[in-house]
Amino acid sequence: MTFYELLTEAIREFETNGYQTPEQLAAWESRIRSAAGGAMVSEDLVTRRMIDTFRATFRKQIDNGGILRTHPGIARFTIDRVKPALRAELDRRIMASANLIKLNRQAAIEKTLQRFSGWATSIPAGGSRAVDKQYVKADVRKSLAQLPFVERRVIIDQGHKFVSSLNNILAVDGGALAGKWHSHWRSPGYDYRQDHKDRDQRIYLIRGNWAQEKGLVKVGPDGYTDQITAPGEEVYCSCSYVYLYNLRDLPDTMLTKSGREAIKR
Repeated sequence: MTFYELLTEAIREFETNGYQTPEQLAAWESRIRSAAGGAMVSEDLVTRRMIDTFRATFRKQIDNGGILRTHPGIARFTIDRVKPALRAELDRRIMASANLIKLNRQAAIEKTLQRFSGWATSIPAGGSRAVDKQYVKADVRKSLAQLPFVERRVIIDQGHKFVSSLNNILAVDGGALAGKWHSHWRSPGYDYRQDHKDRDQRIYLIRGNWAQEKGLVKVGPDGYTDQITAPGEEVYCSCSYVYLYNLRDLPDTMLTKSGREAIKR
């Protein structure tokens, strides 16, 4: 029996007889829970798709050098040197995303049971002739119906966070001085955050970088990277930094007198 068929039978039971005992409800909840799990696309399949997506991202960004676009001027050998840490981040993100997929599935089943229980216990003993069966079916299975969309969004969102983490690891290890914020607010259909749009093209100093320790740079009017949320940190954010490694790439307001003299030399 499919989930939909079982749900139809459960609704008919309560429509006819109404809510009678906790045991009656628990029995149906148990059957619905089992059927809901079987109605989902295999968790292994969804996880495999996620892993394949992350590994493809890693190949594009790291193996094929795509990450260099947000790190202009950095040497390829720096990526090779940092590669073990980047691969460790790949493994860490895969584990975190797999756990999130599992939690979302559990939540979808629990929400389904909650909706069913809320409806079933509202039907008085003896049943009701006023039940809109199609509405009840649609409402109860809403979370399951939305799950494929939710899982796709999870993979996309976690992918953005993964790329942001790779960029941050490379920036810190490679000695980046600052990050210039890039927002996709101009992209058609992108649901941007207003404060992220306001950050576009602003330059944020990386606190404690080598040039700051030598007294060559100072924090500019936009502040430090650790004073704002990072690219990809907030849900469905696809913003990014272009990392700046050279004193010449910084605005004059972020250079000290020693920094200006160092450029002249």
